[in-house]
Amino acid sequence: MHELSLCMNLVDQLTDLARHHGARSVARIELQIGTLSGIEAKLLENAFPFASAGSVAEAAVLHTEIVPPRIKCRNCDQQAEAAPNRLVCDSCGSFDTELLSGQDLILSRVELVRDDPVPSLNSSTKEKNVH
Repeated sequence: MHELSLCMNLVDQLTDLARHHGARSVARIELQIGTLSGIEAKLLENAFPFASAGSVAEAAVLHTEIVPPRIKCRNCDQQAEAAPNRLVCDSCGSFDTELLSGQDLILSRVELVRDDPVPSLNSSTKEKNVH
């Protein structure tokens, strides 16, 4: 199950991001998983709690989005979604297409939790009134 090793690498990346931004934990992670990536979203979701146990991402919510293949025709320049097993241009029928997306695993969003409080609007207003 290579999804577990992917999750372990993801946790390493999240740990580095949290450290870099002075965060104590990760609250939410959003991943885009291409249908042609060879990654099973359910297996990844099941492996994540094991990989993240004891880490800054232990309590994080993992959200996955499945991304279908998107192609560009080299013959007529049209772009469109395509079926994973049929990367053919719908416009002209050409097989000469370029895969634009749908084969990647992308960390699209991370929400971090920091200890330092963000000043509220009311406290800064009170401060201004005091001076």
